[in-house]
Amino acid sequence: MKKNYDITNSDALLITDMQKDFLSGGALPVEGGDELIPVLNGYIKRFEDAKAHIFASRDWHPQNHISFKAQGGPWPPHCVQNTEGAKFSLDLKLPDHIVVISKATNPEHESYSVFDGTSFAHELKMCEVKRLFIGGLATDYCVVNTVLDARKLDFPTVVLTDATLGINVEPGDVDKAFVTMFKAGAQQATNDDFPDAVDTLPIEETIPDSLAEKTSERADENKKARMRSRGPTRQVRTEHKR
Repeated sequence: MKKNYDITNSDALLITDMQKDFLSGGALPVEGGDELIPVLNGYIKRFEDAKAHIFASRDWHPQNHISFKAQGGPWPPHCVQNTEGAKFSLDLKLPDHIVVISKATNPEHESYSVFDGTSFAHELKMCEVKRLFIGGLATDYCVVNTVLDARKLDFPTVVLTDATLGINVEPGDVDKAFVTMFKAGAQQATNDDFPDAVDTLPIEETIPDSLAEKTSERADENKKARMRSRGPTRQVRTEHKR
């Protein structure tokens, strides 16, 4: 059933880890990740027009981060502090007033969730946010862990399923992530679930047909799935976009 989400100034949009290293040509690219940019730009415009809050998270790893293979972790070095790969995509139209949440800054601790070791929960409280909308990368790592922490804090949480993609290291990881989020009480939405959806994307930034097809297929799979029934204190960086 189609929903109708009216955005107000008590809502917040979180854009998760849309950094160069997770996009085409990066150190740890998510297949199709670049296709999310026009979709997210549409959501950014919608939330700006509603005078709602907009946040962006980023991995901000030290060079010797525990998640890197040289330290015994599973990943190649990526999103290292102050490197080109850690920057947000230039095509992502982040507003000047956006608040950036830096995570995974402690070399001895992995932090997939945007809430883990950061001031994000405090930021939401200070902004009197009542509902959180989440999109970005990657569904089966940072998105799912962030959504689960948001639900633990009793935030009504909506996953923008047309604006998130996963790595799928093991086949089925992304599907499992969706099932886990929805079992935790998260809702799901796509651009069609908002008023005047057609007008939210500029003509040159319409959603690619291939992504729309993937989203439709994923939504069907999610519906079927629903019917079947860490470490020392981390350095926290919260800053406004420069």
